[in-house]
Amino acid sequence: MCGRYTLHTSPERLAERFDVAVPDSLEPRYNCSPGQELPVITGDDADQLQRFTWGLTPSWADEKQGLINARSETVREKRSFAAAYESRRCLVPADGFYEWADLGDGKEPYRVAFEDDRPFAMAGLWERWEPPTQQLGLDSFGGGDADDDPEPLETFTVITTEPNDLVSKLHHRMAVVLEPDEEEQWLNEDPDAAAALLDPYPADEFDYFRVSDRVNSPTNDDPDLIEPVDA
Repeated sequence: MCGRYTLHTSPERLAERFDVAVPDSLEPRYNCSPGQELPVITGDDADQLQRFTWGLTPSWADEKQGLINARSETVREKRSFAAAYESRRCLVPADGFYEWADLGDGKEPYRVAFEDDRPFAMAGLWERWEPPTQQLGLDSFGGGDADDDPEPLETFTVITTEPNDLVSKLHHRMAVVLEPDEEEQWLNEDPDAAAALLDPYPADEFDYFRVSDRVNSPTNDDPDLIEPVDA
């Protein structure tokens, strides 16, 4: 699975790498976690870096669902993801991700990244969900008028696949990492062509290393989290 990742690349480098406008307010993130608003690039607005909530809620859902991952093998069939796969694919910029693995002393966190720490895009899906309108009680304000319409919630999920040879030492799944020349295809190609992109990224450019247990808590988000520690 992909349950935490990093995006500490500078706004200037992100703008150049993905050819998008990046908000000046974008701050480095060392512990991107489910439920947070995080940067994505959608096919609907491919020139802008937007912020959606990590944890997809389908448009038809009665309540929030928070689906952080979608399996590549079943993403086209599962009702939660099928409509988004057809027409609402997105890129999720990152420069590393965390996996928790037992390599001898119990489960410990490891960071996986390119050897040069360059940014990349994970394949994602997005949805816009309209929360149900809440009715005020009959004893409130003398009637049962509807409350103000709640704001739509824009959410995303990260697609996972079989791991490459390196990540398989840590976990049985990994995020779908796209080659740079596959990113535009993922956003805009027809569903059959997009399916061919959902394979493991080659292992030879990746590395992994043990990091601090502080990453276990989403409240910790600082540069020390991506520093190697003794295994």
